[in-house]
Amino acid sequence: MNVRLLPAFLSLITLLATTVAIASELEEVVITATLRPQSPLSLATSATVIDSTTLRETGVQHLQDVLPLVPNLNWASGTSRPRYFQLRGIGESDQWQGAPNPSVGFLIDGMDFSGIGMPATLVDLGQVEVLRGPQGTTLGASALAGLINVRTRAPSTEETLRLEASAGDFGVNSLGLIAGGALGTDDRSAFRFVAQGFRGDGSRRNATLSRDDTNGLDERTLRWRSQHGFGTGWQADFSALIVDVDNGFDAFSTDNSRVTRSDDPGRDRQRSRGASLTLQHKGHETDFRSLTAVVDADILYSFDGDWAADADYDFTSRFLRDRQTLSQDVRWSRETRGLTLIGGLYAQRLTEANDQLDLYGGELYRALVSDYEADSFAGYANVSHSLASRWHANAGLRVERRKAQYRDTDGTDLSPAETMIGGNASIEYRPDDHRMAYLAVARGYKAGGFNIGVVVPTDRREFDAELLYSLEVGYKFDDAVRGLRYDFAMFYMWRRAQQVSTSAQIDPGDPLSFIYLTDNAARGTNLGLEGSVLASVSESWSIGATLGVLRTRFEDYVVADQDFSGRAQAHAPSYQVSMSLDYRHPRGWFARFDAQRVAAFYFSDSHDQRSKPYSLANLRAGYDAGSWRIDAWVRNVLDEDYAMRGFFFGNEPPDYPDKPYVQLADPRSVGVSAVWQVR
Repeated sequence: MNVRLLPAFLSLITLLATTVAIASELEEVVITATLRPQSPLSLATSATVIDSTTLRETGVQHLQDVLPLVPNLNWASGTSRPRYFQLRGIGESDQWQGAPNPSVGFLIDGMDFSGIGMPATLVDLGQVEVLRGPQGTTLGASALAGLINVRTRAPSTEETLRLEASAGDFGVNSLGLIAGGALGTDDRSAFRFVAQGFRGDGSRRNATLSRDDTNGLDERTLRWRSQHGFGTGWQADFSALIVDVDNGFDAFSTDNSRVTRSDDPGRDRQRSRGASLTLQHKGHETDFRSLTAVVDADILYSFDGDWAADADYDFTSRFLRDRQTLSQDVRWSRETRGLTLIGGLYAQRLTEANDQLDLYGGELYRALVSDYEADSFAGYANVSHSLASRWHANAGLRVERRKAQYRDTDGTDLSPAETMIGGNASIEYRPDDHRMAYLAVARGYKAGGFNIGVVVPTDRREFDAELLYSLEVGYKFDDAVRGLRYDFAMFYMWRRAQQVSTSAQIDPGDPLSFIYLTDNAARGTNLGLEGSVLASVSESWSIGATLGVLRTRFEDYVVADQDFSGRAQAHAPSYQVSMSLDYRHPRGWFARFDAQRVAAFYFSDSHDQRSKPYSLANLRAGYDAGSWRIDAWVRNVLDEDYAMRGFFFGNEPPDYPDKPYVQLADPRSVGVSAVWQVR
């Protein structure tokens, strides 16, 4: 394991701890993704929370802009916006064939977008919470590696009317409206409404069509959130969204440049609609919470399979997916004499229709139409107890029953059912109100599933469930008044019947026969450490840093006559480090600088092609007058060329030699943003 960065990180914490005597106070943080809202200091797991100020000043449009702030979080591209995430090296890199089976849970105001996270636009977000490690008690099968919880900004009775606009190179422009205030004369009810449109040409040039917009962005966001108080101790929180992401996808070229030559550029469209209703009642000793959520997502993903303009070698592929999710979670909690009891029931129905259409010369030559349905039912319980004034114990258990049904036009008819058990236990030591050390063990699980596709061999259709055992030890410090907050965790995880995504090309002359298949490796290990520090070193200056060190390993894994035993897993860089510097003058001037360094990682679990290490830097500076604000931003200041996704196969006639192909990230971009607070 590469731990050379650890001494520098610990030295930074020590230095900051001795220089915060005149610091400004940090904002209080509350995590809502757990079974009950709690501060990070009282949570016995490694977690990162990105608040609304950081989201606004670090990002431009989408969640992907701020992901470098989270240690041991990576994501696989191959799409216009992130859908597939990896936490501590665990997660999917694609889901072209459907049959949703995510390892990283992804929620927006309680709505389950796991595996389809594209609606996470940044406009008016409240905070983003990332919980690393198996969340077997909290979310079950969808959170084997962890959970990303996106919360929109909560409404208030204070009247708000705000306009936001941005413009930049590569055709970037956006306009947004935020309005909110009281609902009627009741000071217990309020609303918040958000509308935004965002466009950009992308950073590719299509030489065949002489266009700059084939990889462009067209994203529209509508959100509503309202809170209502009624009766004695009752509160309702309603959230709804319509996010239409209608982007181009023309990101690959045979020479691995940003100049493409496709004659039929792809699209990456996701039209998402969702709503959630949370009902809560706070009693004298017993609290009640009900969360009902529904999601409807129409997805079109297409690409030019040959990446060129050749009439004799002209392949196009289209995937049309229609997903609906309905979930219900009912939870009770009771606190008495130092004992907190939580019990709940969960049910979810997920359906997805998936059409895969392969075309040659514009004519359909291969098709597969499939339908997938999964019903999940779970019961869970958690108990926390104060053993003494400084010691606390916590234990949780979840039992989940899942039944799936899959049918397609090739005659495949599968209906597996399985019962999975997960849980967690921890012991915590809290010497005072600012410090906490913990030891935690957890068991997570992920359901088995299907490989879906026209050319998938019949004997490789199904794969088994995976189990993950985790051991974690950590230490946290949080003193908001002194302006210092840091945390540190070490973890070791065992993976059993590990689900591994492998690639294969069935026909060398048909690029659309390049497929990914999920198999079960015997086992694997993931271990490492992660930490973060945030300090206000004066009334104007604050500094932050994160560190993730990761070592992953396959055990007894052989595929296609290749032995990968002992090799690192895909999309699992051995280290990620970031640092931020924030300046705020009392008269309104502000600036923020962010830098990140990421180690090389393997693109796939079935070949040895790797990315190169890269460094990123982003800068933002401006003036905030209260009623208006203007700032300038630069993304990728160093204009670094680095790959977000990579493949290894043959796609160039007449000999079709296997070679690496990569999707490059965006080059340097600059722009300005302005905000007018009307009232």
